[in-house]
Amino acid sequence: MKEVLLDLGSLSFPLKIPDQTDIFSMKKVSLLAHPEEKIRHALESPIDSVPLKNLVFQKLRAKPHAKAVVVISDNTRPVPYSGESGILFPVIEKMIKAGLRPNQIRLLIATGTHRPMSEKELRKMLDPRIFALGLQIINHNSRSKRDLVSVGKTELGGKIFLNRYYMESDIKILTGLVESHFMAGASGGRKSICPGLLAESSTYLLHSGPVLSSSKATDLILDGNPVHEEALRVARIAGCDMIVNATLDSSYRLTGIFAGDMENAHLAAVEKLRSYAGIPVDKKYDLVIGHTGFVGVNHYQAAKGALTCVPLIKNKGICILAAFHTDPDPIGSSNYKNMIKLLTEMDAKKFMNMIVDPSWTFLPDQWEAQMWARLFLKIPPENLIYCTLEIPDNSFSWIPATDARTLAPKAKSLQELVEKSLSWALKRLHSCLGKEPQVAFLSDGPYGIPLTE
Repeated sequence: MKEVLLDLGSLSFPLKIPDQTDIFSMKKVSLLAHPEEKIRHALESPIDSVPLKNLVFQKLRAKPHAKAVVVISDNTRPVPYSGESGILFPVIEKMIKAGLRPNQIRLLIATGTHRPMSEKELRKMLDPRIFALGLQIINHNSRSKRDLVSVGKTELGGKIFLNRYYMESDIKILTGLVESHFMAGASGGRKSICPGLLAESSTYLLHSGPVLSSSKATDLILDGNPVHEEALRVARIAGCDMIVNATLDSSYRLTGIFAGDMENAHLAAVEKLRSYAGIPVDKKYDLVIGHTGFVGVNHYQAAKGALTCVPLIKNKGICILAAFHTDPDPIGSSNYKNMIKLLTEMDAKKFMNMIVDPSWTFLPDQWEAQMWARLFLKIPPENLIYCTLEIPDNSFSWIPATDARTLAPKAKSLQELVEKSLSWALKRLHSCLGKEPQVAFLSDGPYGIPLTE
């Protein structure tokens, strides 16, 4: 056996895996030396945009009491918002030096349809200097009609409602992380607006069954990806003066900072990401070991880790997925739970046919259940061994997976649970195959993306 590190962001531990295991990792990438200097340089020499200081100065000259909004991601993304690689305070500092008063600047959290962040969570995530400035911080509420405004329609045909505070601002800055995304190709850029600041009802079109059935709606693909294209159309309607996006390595360290035009700066970041996050693969495996990384705060978000295993796993193979859920509800919303129950009650193929049928009435959070169904089109639900200590045992009566605790009832830690599940899976596969199974380990979980072409 050989030892690897299983890194879940807020929890990591060594894991013993068979010697013959193929390990798939992101390529090594150079870190940004002197990150504070590089961040400031990016704001002074942005991609296809005037410098941030000039941008703010021009807006204030036209309208001295201009209102500014800086959009930030919630804590489901490991965006570097504090420390020496923090991208947020340099942005705010430049805006204030350009003439904006702190009371003219709002921070708007692009929660999408996620729950709001608490003050405790915000203080853990953001640079303390932000709080010292006394900036107003607002959670986007996708269900509050009072906080939403209509901006028209896009090609998918539905009415688009966006956050009122964003639309009423004179200066619009988006911040975030560009990482692989299993629906939109990559996060960052336009996604801070759509779905980050969308009404829940407008999100339905973006995440509908037919849209997500496209083979292009997947990691690291933008061209022809209907989710990306719709998000971009909405973001163009909303407008944006500048993005400030970061790329990270597998240890969440800064590899790039991309400021400037919403589209061109984002494309530059995606190219950077693709150069080291894409992992070429040319075979499939009997057993794939993956994990949910930092993003897997609950079962809803864990789908991202599961989907990275799909290109590697053989039909009817076994997938072991490790997850450390830090969210107060380790599963997800009530809508999500209902959709997962539907997926469990019928097989994946019937579920997929149901949600793409024109007669189907869209239900919130069906999109994440649809992503899980992609895995179960390849392996039966019982062949997903779900390793977590946070989800109540009885929930696995309707969550499509094998609760790893039934295989290792005496496990006292996640490390022990994963190792005992691995031992069980190896024995079962050896018995079925009559030989040693082929095993793969995705060391970076949802961040390293197997590419089969």
